[in-house]
Amino acid sequence: MSTVDHLNDERAPEGPAENRRVPRAGHFLYLVPGFLLYAAFCLWPIAQTAYFSFFRWDGITDMRWIGLRNYLELFTDPLTLTIFGHGLVMIVFYAILPVLIGLLIVAIMTRVRIRLLAIFRTVLFLPQILATVVVAVAWRWIYAYDGPINAVLELLGMGFLTRAWLGDFDTALASVGLIGTWINFGLCMVLFIGGAQKIDTQLYEAARLDGAGPVQEFLAVTLPGLRGEISIALILTVTNALRNFDIVWNTTAGGPGTETLVPSYLIYEGAFITRNVGFAAAASVVLTALILVLTASITIGLRRRY
Repeated sequence: MSTVDHLNDERAPEGPAENRRVPRAGHFLYLVPGFLLYAAFCLWPIAQTAYFSFFRWDGITDMRWIGLRNYLELFTDPLTLTIFGHGLVMIVFYAILPVLIGLLIVAIMTRVRIRLLAIFRTVLFLPQILATVVVAVAWRWIYAYDGPINAVLELLGMGFLTRAWLGDFDTALASVGLIGTWINFGLCMVLFIGGAQKIDTQLYEAARLDGAGPVQEFLAVTLPGLRGEISIALILTVTNALRNFDIVWNTTAGGPGTETLVPSYLIYEGAFITRNVGFAAAASVVLTALILVLTASITIGLRRRY
């Protein structure tokens, strides 16, 4: 074989390699249909909502440009700030408590073998797949003055604690929030159980040989191993907390007074009841920005922590 033929043989693979690089740019073409649908049904409505937020509009008559006035009203109205504060309180019940309960269950499961694990997971995950209307109606009965909670308190001799839990100004918000805890902790538990099952058992054995107790073992092995699952659980539950509407609507309708009003209810009321579409759009933009900031903070914070 001549030197020229040998060089040609060595260069031969370069042709196909270059040809393989060309279609890679074309792979993005497969994303175009999905992106167009996403832009049409997600990005465009968001942009349109942001546009409406600069107008005074009732949804029917002509729009009137008012600039940032809707946003100024949003950040200066004490009631609106209180309502967004209720949304932040819901994060405690919808996100923080479910995550802590889920972590507690997983911590126990890593030390104690639980029989019929599949049934156990199914029962605790059941609230996630129930219709929220069904959940709300059931909990309205549980919280009623003649419901099971007050009946149990009477049997235990603590009748002085009985009350209409959803109608009391002191307990209404927490009562609605606990419904969210009951709904979401099953989701967190299932995520964490799946994450714990992929953690190498040798890490637990090494920790126990080093004399680590249950708490140290959890902090050193389980918690870092569940970093991704905790991030996903917090993002999902925080989003659910801030866009919570159906549970509030079907239990208290924002009452008593304004004690359980949340941002999503404020947006619904402005868009469909008081017909202040511009203000509702501004509240939607602020709520969307708040969700994006919190979810980004969760992602970045957990990435840096572990």
